[in-house]
Amino acid sequence: MANENYFKQLNSINCNDKTEKKNGLTYLAWAYAWGEVKKLFPDSTYTIYENENGWFYHTDGNTCWVKTGVTINGIEHIEYLPVMDYKNRSIPVDQVTSFDVNKAIQRSLTKAVARHGLGLYIYAGEDLPEDDNQVEQPSKPSTAVQARRVAAKRTAENKPADNKPSDNKPYEPMSEEDYWKIIKAYAEGRKTKTGGDYRTTWIMMTNAKEDNILEFDHNVENYRIANNL
Repeated sequence: MANENYFKQLNSINCNDKTEKKNGLTYLAWAYAWGEVKKLFPDSTYTIYENENGWFYHTDGNTCWVKTGVTINGIEHIEYLPVMDYKNRSIPVDQVTSFDVNKAIQRSLTKAVARHGLGLYIYAGEDLPEDDNQVEQPSKPSTAVQARRVAAKRTAENKPADNKPSDNKPYEPMSEEDYWKIIKAYAEGRKTKTGGDYRTTWIMMTNAKEDNILEFDHNVENYRIANNL
């Protein structure tokens, strides 16, 4: 199957009977997700990224997160996920156990699979997939999620012209550590020293393009959900 069609194929799979809800969030089992991918695309692989010390988690000294990647049809999608407790709150790094990390890795891998299409609707605040022939109408995202999406759209549309990055310059990503510090600060509603917002600052610093900004907003929303913000 051509690369341009594999997302549509995975996205059309109804995963509803393979999910479970915990503390208001919906989860898809990693074993099921990976099994479905391997049945359709047997050459698929996944990666668990270690830090510079060879650990399976990364830390800013306060909390920690895991980084995983799933490659299908030669395309890799990477997912970051905080290491959280049963209430979906970040665990202080000095209290993290190997069990916590392993659980975060499996959840992160499942979300990385979702970026390829399988179960993506689960993380978009929908109850059902896009294929109208298989299911009923999807439910609407929560009011909080809708409000954040509208606010993000307005911020992007209302930026002054002189604050727009140049389309002629390439995207220049910052270090992974700095990127996640900005994600955290923006998600928590903190302001820069000059009173600006960290999202706009990041866009200007990196000359972020539309797809980079969409990924940034996705990571912010995931952080807010994970930390009950």
